[in-house]
Amino acid sequence: MTKLNIAGGRRSRVAATWVTLGLTFGVACVTGLSIADSSADSPAASAGDQANSLIERGRYVARAGNCVSCHTAHGGQAFAGGLAFETPFGKIYSTNITPDPDTGIGKWTEEQFARAVREGVRPDGAHLYPAFPYTAYTKLTDEDVSALYAYLKVVKPVNNTTPENEMSFPANQRWALGIWKTMFFDEGRFKENPAQSPEWNRGAYLTEALGHCSACHSPRNFMGAEKSSMAYTGGELNDKVMTGEVKQWSAPNLTNAKNGLAAWSVEELAAYLKTGRNEFVETHGPMNEVILNSTRHLTDEDTMAMATYLKSLPANEGKVGKPASAEALKAGESHYNLHCGTCHQPSGLGALSEDAGANLVGNPLVQASNPASLINVILYGPHLAKLPGPKRWKDMPNNFGEKLSDEEVALIASYMRAAWGNVGGAVTEKQVAQQR
Repeated sequence: MTKLNIAGGRRSRVAATWVTLGLTFGVACVTGLSIADSSADSPAASAGDQANSLIERGRYVARAGNCVSCHTAHGGQAFAGGLAFETPFGKIYSTNITPDPDTGIGKWTEEQFARAVREGVRPDGAHLYPAFPYTAYTKLTDEDVSALYAYLKVVKPVNNTTPENEMSFPANQRWALGIWKTMFFDEGRFKENPAQSPEWNRGAYLTEALGHCSACHSPRNFMGAEKSSMAYTGGELNDKVMTGEVKQWSAPNLTNAKNGLAAWSVEELAAYLKTGRNEFVETHGPMNEVILNSTRHLTDEDTMAMATYLKSLPANEGKVGKPASAEALKAGESHYNLHCGTCHQPSGLGALSEDAGANLVGNPLVQASNPASLINVILYGPHLAKLPGPKRWKDMPNNFGEKLSDEEVALIASYMRAAWGNVGGAVTEKQVAQQR
């Protein structure tokens, strides 16, 4: 893949979010994300001309950036903030970005807004916690920032004082974020690559800047910075499972590797971003909010552009552990055939039928470097979104966690990750127990 040309030049350090002074703030540790109502981000009735092109562009930018998911508390009003981000060093609450003058951004100038979005600095000069992805939004164009500001100034104002962050020392010292920025943040706009097509460049902008996809889909070093050599090979995040409890999930590999998107065409990937479904998968888990609140609202051209860019990412299997022993795989095959083979078939290929299960062969989730998501699906079911249109596959039971022991789940998962040409390491009982 041709690297993006970002002003400042240290792209490997850009978007190293959720850390400060070497203390990881829990990559994408968002809990209680809600699916926004389709009208939740509509401008206030008093806004006047809703056909205003700048406001409409801003609405589109807000959707592409998925602003509503993080700035809306579960059961709260759109953009009013208060969503909790659970981190190892305390709790961060998202801010109110409605135009309320007292508790929101109603008194902010466009210049102050732009500085917050692209530099992570509040109007009072304090640094924002990089749980807000200004490390990606720094690449936004002037036009998109201006449009986003215009749009947020006309959404329904909500007087809502969000809770104070509950951070332990030294994470509660905002001045220290200046040191963190010196180490890991480069402010600069997105630059098109003239060697690539306009579609590729549009996809790169949507993926790297507005969509900030690498934030969840890339592993991080001990200081929380994204590992540039392993970009898009998969990451980790926290979200609720069907029980309502917060568990770890693994974001799959998005490169063109065998354990990534190698089997997906550009068209299939675009269909997934647009509808939440394709021939291989149906959205579930933490990706539900991304599809339902963001990418499904994009134009067909933009989802195709993102797919084009993602499919250009060179194959990188990332961290692949050793498969289980031959004895364990044999036992896992027996358990798989007993509990899973009827729907997913002994071949793992499943079938596009409401009486069958999804394809497990070459499935990025099955082969993710961290098996957390696969374990969650086995224990609790896939946590499917409520998508329009007919279902592709039979609903998976959510009681396997009650029927199967940790050892049995580990054996089944290990077998699925190594069978049919899949590339995935062994799963241990301890890993299963951590997801209980």
